[in-house]
Amino acid sequence: MHYTFYPQGVCSRKIELDIENGRVHNIHYLGGCNGNLKALGALAEGMTVEEVIQRLDGIHCGERSTSCSDQLARNLKQVLAEAK
Repeated sequence: MHYTFYPQGVCSRKIELDIENGRVHNIHYLGGCNGNLKALGALAEGMTVEEVIQRLDGIHCGERSTSCSDQLARNLKQVLAEAK
């Protein structure tokens, strides 16, 4: 299933990804630190939703209380909560 998220409190403006059989694929960010976010998408490719959340939840960017990585984890938590 394809998902689109709109992060808050970070430089990126949109996150798009697919979840197939509980695994994350095709993560793309609009805005933000292009190279870093491409790397994040490549590293998370094929991980389970739970593993992505575990690894990225709570990461901060500078003085911000969140980051583009943390926003991905927060949105994936919502996906899991809605699936129950």
